[in-house]
Amino acid sequence: MRRVIGIDTHRTFGEVVIWEDGRLRHVGRVDMTRTALEGFGKSLLATDEVVIEATGNCMAVSRVLSPFVKRVVIANPLQVKAIAHAHVKTDKIDAGTASLYAAGYLPEIWTPDAATERMRRLVARRYQVVRHRTRIKNEVHSILYAHLIPRCPHADLFGRLGRAWLTRQPVPDDERAAIERHIRELDRLGDDLRVLDREIAESALDDAVIKRLLTITGVNLAVAGGLVAAVGDIGRFSSPQKLVSYFGLNPRVRQSGLGAAHHGRISKVGRSHARAMLVEAAWAAAKTPGPLHAFFVRIRARRGHQVAAVAVARKLTVLVWHMLTKEADYLWARPSLVAHKMRSMELQAGKPQKKGNSRGPTYAYNVKELRNQEMRVAEQAQKGYEHFVEAWRPRLPKEKARGRLSPARLE
Repeated sequence: MRRVIGIDTHRTFGEVVIWEDGRLRHVGRVDMTRTALEGFGKSLLATDEVVIEATGNCMAVSRVLSPFVKRVVIANPLQVKAIAHAHVKTDKIDAGTASLYAAGYLPEIWTPDAATERMRRLVARRYQVVRHRTRIKNEVHSILYAHLIPRCPHADLFGRLGRAWLTRQPVPDDERAAIERHIRELDRLGDDLRVLDREIAESALDDAVIKRLLTITGVNLAVAGGLVAAVGDIGRFSSPQKLVSYFGLNPRVRQSGLGAAHHGRISKVGRSHARAMLVEAAWAAAKTPGPLHAFFVRIRARRGHQVAAVAVARKLTVLVWHMLTKEADYLWARPSLVAHKMRSMELQAGKPQKKGNSRGPTYAYNVKELRNQEMRVAEQAQKGYEHFVEAWRPRLPKEKARGRLSPARLE
């Protein structure tokens, strides 16, 4: 006899219902502690299936209950209309989605393994630290702007020369105290960022997927780790379009009746920090010679640089899907740059430096002539792409294409 247990989880408790013989019955609440959940799990049958919502503590609940039941299913409440659009919404109704799962109408999310979940936490924390540092830097810039201080003549305002220049600027005492406080906070966050980078690098040393993604121009360790953490098992995406939608880089489409489809902005539904990393990598790839740079220039000529950067991020997503599915490195990878990335990852992870006269894999990166030789190969690939698309023309909408006169009729 099949039983499905639905739990609507909260911070301190969970509302429990049981679906059995086509009926739902409410059985009370269970505390959201490990001891209480283990006691609740012991009261269940080995053939039971448990359904919970995708919340902040759902992974921990799943790990505690999994040994006691047949399966734990984590459902996305945004994709369940019975939850997302309910006019009467209570804990018992939310927990009652167990009946939807029993009927086969409940969309579930993929549950990552322990290593992937740890990488997700590290990448998310690093993303938060970087955003916090950016906010603090913007506050310092706003103070200088408010007091008519000109731009810093040095490349980095927060570097050694930039900080020395900053101390000489005429600002009120309270503003100077605020700048000094922001600088101290930046230094503290910089230490946190180095610790997180080291942990990410240690986890990536033996990861063949991250090493494969590092062959892409513009993708560094932070971006590669973030993509691997977000994607997990590439086999769960049957096509590159599925992965594009997962990152929220697919355009919104509006169509009604026989009218033409209208494509709008990207959906932005999915992992926001992974999407931000892809756009960051897109900007880096757009500045380096190669097919991605040529693609960026072509889109920028028609749609502007912001749209072009998002288009490159979408192109990178498709590229990542093909590389991971076919287990192939980037075709136009620059060997010396890839070796430099690998060595930087090892040093970041705490590996000892190699000193001596022996030439390591990063030797070519330190020789300008060899670097230029690889750059010329990338430029040839860029010219090949430009030659391939030079005859392309923008596709006209269907209604304009129908009304356009042919050359014979024009005569």
